[in-house]
Amino acid sequence: MDLVEVLANRLHMLRFPIGQAYLWQDGEALTLIDAGHAGSAAEIERAIRSLGRAPEQLERIVLTHCHRDHVGAAGELAARWGARVLAHRLDAPVIRGELPVPEPVLLDWEVPLYAHGLTVPEAPPTRVDRELEDGEDLGFGDGAYVVHAPGHTDGSIGIHLPRHGVLFTGDCVAAVGPLMLGVFNVDRARAIAAFGRLASLAPSIACFGHGNPLTENTAQALAKAATEAATTG
Repeated sequence: MDLVEVLANRLHMLRFPIGQAYLWQDGEALTLIDAGHAGSAAEIERAIRSLGRAPEQLERIVLTHCHRDHVGAAGELAARWGARVLAHRLDAPVIRGELPVPEPVLLDWEVPLYAHGLTVPEAPPTRVDRELEDGEDLGFGDGAYVVHAPGHTDGSIGIHLPRHGVLFTGDCVAAVGPLMLGVFNVDRARAIAAFGRLASLAPSIACFGHGNPLTENTAQALAKAATEAATTG
């Protein structure tokens, strides 16, 4: 796992072989956005300590959606250190193991990529302490707001920190190669609409579930890519 600073003294990316998570710092309080794959809790703890923080300072884990590369270590981290797990109401039953993970509608070129993604260990059933709705304030980052962004999954969310100009897109948007609509969507049309909604927030920093964060000309790049996705379908 690689630890990459995105915003000095505030935001770091934790990059795994497949996918990534983000660590936000508010003074002594820590928030993890997504949690990597099952078995990565120890790596995440080491990353926290390398920043001079303690895992006990982890107050919440916000899950952008229910897929295994985002949920995997959340339960173990929460059990060890007392963090609360937050996820959208529509994905919470999947994360808890009460419903199956929804099957995406794959484009032909996505099929081999999806097979590779399934090499990530399956996430264990994980408790959800707070079920989220659109527009809720998550209590960190001087205001961090849920942006319901369905399409990748029904309960996919973005997280917007307007005072810092930061947007976490989850897997609605990807930056592996060109900036683009994320792959493996259960409803591509809804995902395209969600992309447009996220782009309209015009952040200065965008953090994706896959691909490097965008820190320059971010609003313009997101708007252009969202328009292209809406045009090509």
